[in-house]
Amino acid sequence: MILVVDVGNTNITVGIYQQDRLTYHWRLASKIARTEDEVWLMLKVLCESEAVEMAGIQGLALGSVVPEVSTLFRRLIEKRMPVKFVEVSSETECGLRILYENPRAVGADRICNAVAGYRKYGGPLVVVDFGTATTFDVISERAEYLGGIIAPGLESASKSLHHAAAKLPQVDLQFPPSLIGRNTETSIQSGLMYGGAEMVEGLIKRLKKELGSSCSVVATGGLASILLPELPSVDRVEPYLTLEGLYMIYQMNA
Repeated sequence: MILVVDVGNTNITVGIYQQDRLTYHWRLASKIARTEDEVWLMLKVLCESEAVEMAGIQGLALGSVVPEVSTLFRRLIEKRMPVKFVEVSSETECGLRILYENPRAVGADRICNAVAGYRKYGGPLVVVDFGTATTFDVISERAEYLGGIIAPGLESASKSLHHAAAKLPQVDLQFPPSLIGRNTETSIQSGLMYGGAEMVEGLIKRLKKELGSSCSVVATGGLASILLPELPSVDRVEPYLTLEGLYMIYQMNA
């Protein structure tokens, strides 16, 4: 069994691969991992919830954009889990040539998305990830990571709007009954959801124009399936693309 862990600014997503198949997966708030002991307890509780023996884990792949949590996992591997450990970064063998001006500035989650997307669908490819930020990653047909776009995520935009204007409530991220909101809540939902969808569609159109060719578009992240009906440019939704990329990179390096 291989344990894969994707640490984002908002959530930690954990998965277990058995015989090249994602058999278990969980999503937790990132704030749950504050000490090494809490990380160890979190993993034990998750495994025990599915009757998975920790002793059966043979390796761990980590992709993290939170340096403090990365350090916790490194200490955990040293003290409690003597297994093969692969931490994804721009210096990890991943099968892609990263053409970013500063490759180290590319987040592990974006590398994982690009790797899994390219290996599954080839290039040219655009991967849209609806996370804390909405990111667009562009991969050429020659397995080159060209770069991308970082825009505010829908959850982040909703929280920012609520905090910046005391009278505006924080709303559920779902499409309202109509574009024209009939109250404050549905008006905000319309702006966030339809506005977010139009942003994605507009940026994909511009990316295709800049690439000078058609390309496949894959979406991932928790909100991808919710937005899909309003995203005609998206060809497929892959909810666990980041975990798949983690596992693929682990296999390359283990």
